[in-house]
Amino acid sequence: MLKIFYFITTILLLTNFVYAENIKVFEFTEKELSELKVRKVRGADNKTVYTIGSNENGNFLKAVADNAASGLGKEIKIDLNKTPFINITWKIEQDLKGVIEDNKKGHDFAARVFVIKKTGATPLSNRAVNYVFSSNSNVGKNWTSPYTKKSIDNVLASTKINLNKWVTVKANVKEDFKKFHDLDINELDGLAIMSDTDNSKMKSIAYYQNIFFSSN
Repeated sequence: MLKIFYFITTILLLTNFVYAENIKVFEFTEKELSELKVRKVRGADNKTVYTIGSNENGNFLKAVADNAASGLGKEIKIDLNKTPFINITWKIEQDLKGVIEDNKKGHDFAARVFVIKKTGATPLSNRAVNYVFSSNSNVGKNWTSPYTKKSIDNVLASTKINLNKWVTVKANVKEDFKKFHDLDINELDGLAIMSDTDNSKMKSIAYYQNIFFSSN
């Protein structure tokens, strides 16, 4: 999907070179959100509305997508030999029941997190794994994006069993790039969050919290 690849490339706004046992990607503060800004996907009618909230576990990002598609991201160098695991805590309050997610007309997700590897000189050469909180598919299912073979959708959570519940998931990014793209990569170049409903024209409500990389 050319507009998605344009999006996940142009939203990479900050560069951090950090190598630690656990690497927290987002702070989810008002200051951070204002610095990252919100980038609307080209062709979408509306922007996803992102706001900051908090609970007993800290800050979170709330995403309301009403016939909308936009997101935020960060260019951050992650040493996948040291911290290959992405950890995501998220929740979907209102999902997109009935959409066919591996079809162009239904390729929307109430919550998704892209991990991005630059593999060439142009944005369209980048490779991505798109970790999704699905509204209709089972955990473990994956498929090539209906718009581009350079992005793989991989279901880490599903509202079929966890609607309106906080869920924490983990994935080995290094292994996934090998599995899905046949690439042996040592370093990740960026990460992006997006909640989108521009294809289905529906409304979703989702929350993101505590996204970090770990050694195990």
